[in-house]
Amino acid sequence: MKPSELKDLRIAIVGGGYGGAAAAKALQNIGAENVHVYEQATKLTQIGAGIGLRPASMDLFRQWGIFDTIAAVSTPSDQLNILSADGKTVIAQEPWPGLNDYEVKTHCHLIHRGDFIDALLSTLPEGMVHIDHKLVKIEDKGNEAELTFENGNVVTADVVIGADGIRSTVRKQLFTDAEPVFSGEHAYRAVISMDDSLGLAPDNNPRFYMGDDGTVAYNLPLRTRNELSYDITAKSDDASWAPDVTIDDIVATIEGFEERIVEIAKNLDITKVTSRAVFDIDPVDTWHSDCVALLGDSAHAMLHHQGQGANSAIQDAGGLADAFANEATVAEALAAYQAERKPITDHLQKISRQGWAAHSVESAFPGQDK
Repeated sequence: MKPSELKDLRIAIVGGGYGGAAAAKALQNIGAENVHVYEQATKLTQIGAGIGLRPASMDLFRQWGIFDTIAAVSTPSDQLNILSADGKTVIAQEPWPGLNDYEVKTHCHLIHRGDFIDALLSTLPEGMVHIDHKLVKIEDKGNEAELTFENGNVVTADVVIGADGIRSTVRKQLFTDAEPVFSGEHAYRAVISMDDSLGLAPDNNPRFYMGDDGTVAYNLPLRTRNELSYDITAKSDDASWAPDVTIDDIVATIEGFEERIVEIAKNLDITKVTSRAVFDIDPVDTWHSDCVALLGDSAHAMLHHQGQGANSAIQDAGGLADAFANEATVAEALAAYQAERKPITDHLQKISRQGWAAHSVESAFPGQDK
C-alpha cells in the first residue's frame, strides 16, 4: 500500500501480549500511524517464565530498530542441549537454527516473558495501548469492523488483528468455534534465583532432561535477572486450565531425574509455581476476511515442545507488515499474509504435537529450518 494510505489506515489490534505488541511495532515500522492495541487486563504485570527468541525473531527486531532494547533484558545463547533424565548422556547438542544466517552472528535470546512484553511495549508510542478493554463482540462489515468492549467503548477500524490468544474471541465469533485441544500434559513453571540453582546453568544455554515416559525437565538461564527458569512438562489426565498440584505431585513426576533437578523441586514455594494444563488448537482453515485477520496463538496456538509459539507470533507480525507494504489493498494484504504464514505454522503445529521422548530424539530441532 502507498505510504499515505498506510498512514491513515485505522488499525485495531485485540490483545496486548507479545503477538499484539510485535504487530503494532511492525506496522508502525512501515509507516502506519493510526494503530491502537486493546488489552483486556486492567494492568500490565510481569507473568510467566522464560522463553527463547530465535535468531530469526531477533533479526526482525534489528530491522524494527529495537534489537538493543530486547538484548538488554535477555541472555544470548549459542545452542540447545538435550540430555537423558539423569544427565549422564548427551542426546543432542546443536546450535540454534539461523545463528549464522545474518550479516552478524545472531543468537537465540533467553528472556522472561514479562520482561519481553515490557520491552516491546516500551518501544510503542504513549497512548497506543489501551488496558481494561475486554472484547465482547466483533462485527465484520466487509470493508471495516466494529469492536464492542465490556467497558462500553465501541471502536470501528479498517483493519482488525485478533491477537487475543488461544481462547480468542475474534476467532470464535468470526472464523471457528472449535475449542482448544488438551494435550494430556501439564506444565509446571517457576523462576528461581540463580543462587538456588545448584549449578544447573554453567553457561548461557538451555538444558532439556528427557524422561523415557515423555516427562521433560528443562531450564533456561535468565542472566540479566540472575535467575533460572525451571520448567517441567509431564503427562496428566487432568484437563482443568490451572490444575491444583502439590510439591509432592511435582517431585513424583521427576523420579529418577538428575538429583539437582529433584532437589530444586523439593524446595520450591508452591505459591510461586505456575501450573497449567497444556492445550493447542487444530489448524484453522481460514484466518482472515477482507478486514480482519488472526495472529499468533489466536491463529495457530501450538504446544510448547518446539519453543515456537512466541517466535511464530513475532514472525506473523513481520509477515503481516510485509504484506501491507507490498500489496495494494487491505484485502489483498491479509490474503497474502495468510498465504505466506499458514503453511509454516501448520507445519510447526504438527511437529510440536510430536512431543519429546528420550529414545526418539534425532535432532534438537526436528523439521525446522530457521
